[in-house]
Amino acid sequence: MTRLKKRLSLLRSDLGALLRTDSYLKINIILAGVVVIVMAYSGIFSPDTNNYPVVCMHEKILGIKCFSCGLSHSFSLIVRGRIAEAYTWNVYGMQVFLFFLLQLIMRVVFSLIYLTRTENRKQLVIYDAAGSIVIFLIAFYPFFRQIFLEFLYSLK
Repeated sequence: MTRLKKRLSLLRSDLGALLRTDSYLKINIILAGVVVIVMAYSGIFSPDTNNYPVVCMHEKILGIKCFSCGLSHSFSLIVRGRIAEAYTWNVYGMQVFLFFLLQLIMRVVFSLIYLTRTENRKQLVIYDAAGSIVIFLIAFYPFFRQIFLEFLYSLK
């Protein structure tokens, strides 16, 4: 048996035990699952029929659109390849969509590296967390900025 086959055999036998005991892998599976659900939601519900089951509570209660209004429409349009139209629903939709897509890719890649490179796991988790935080802050900066500006405005 080659070295690679032995390693794969060990991985298969230990994978079940790892998934039951390893928090990092559990978190990655949960996060990847959430992103897949977001992508599926975007693919299932059509912006043309406006049949989204989740409505903006801010707009429903106050009658004013919030900063994240139109993200569902924007995501649905992006999934369908209608990028220019997606920007009309929410100018930051593509930025947030790319964050989710990148997170899905990162969950898969980092999990595979985590499973195959056991000697650097702690360092890998640190890189993963730091990279995810930076990407999150970049993607959601406009939202944080708007919330901060609205807070300052409310103090006047």
